[in-house]
Amino acid sequence: MTRLTLRVVQGADRGRTYAVLKTPISIGREEGNSIQLNDERISRFHCKIQEDNDHLVLTDLESTNGTRVNGQDCQLRILRFGDIISVGRSMLLFGTHDQISSRVQDNLTAVEESHLVQKTDGGDFDLDPAIAESVRALRDLNQPPQLPERLSPSQAAQLAELFEYFHARIGEVVDAVKINDKRASIHVDLATWQLMLQLYSRLSELIRGIADPDFKLPS
Repeated sequence: MTRLTLRVVQGADRGRTYAVLKTPISIGREEGNSIQLNDERISRFHCKIQEDNDHLVLTDLESTNGTRVNGQDCQLRILRFGDIISVGRSMLLFGTHDQISSRVQDNLTAVEESHLVQKTDGGDFDLDPAIAESVRALRDLNQPPQLPERLSPSQAAQLAELFEYFHARIGEVVDAVKINDKRASIHVDLATWQLMLQLYSRLSELIRGIADPDFKLPS
């Protein structure tokens, strides 16, 4: 029996992780669900995940507001690690970091590999270094840096406010991404890409500002 992990990335229960769950798994706002979420837009028993013929299948339980996977409404859907399940105002990421990074590696199709791999001296094909680095980075998410200890109440509030800002902006990017399951790829429009670049730039400025007290952050 497969043991599954789901992490709440958006909604009132954001940051909670439900790990080592046995199938079948039910999601809803009522007690008795495997995952009980604090979300008034979620039905009492909203959806379930079960195993069938070596697949993990999500079924919407005739919920009032429906279930989406990767932004698409669905009644019945085979799940893959890394999928985003949206119910009410909540979003859940399906799978552990290792499972998601393995999917990235495994889902490179023959067509995509012709563009993403390079020949080694021995004539064999190897994964493009940029893709390999991305897979490694996904695995490293299992051991993120720890939060600083003994923060004053005001420092803790400032840090939480900063994280909240970036979480909200990244959430806008996640919502705008279009996923192509057949090609194991995603598409973002130019405005969304520019938002991501602005966030990337802002983070670099904040890192510089922490290391150099004399550095003034751009307005």
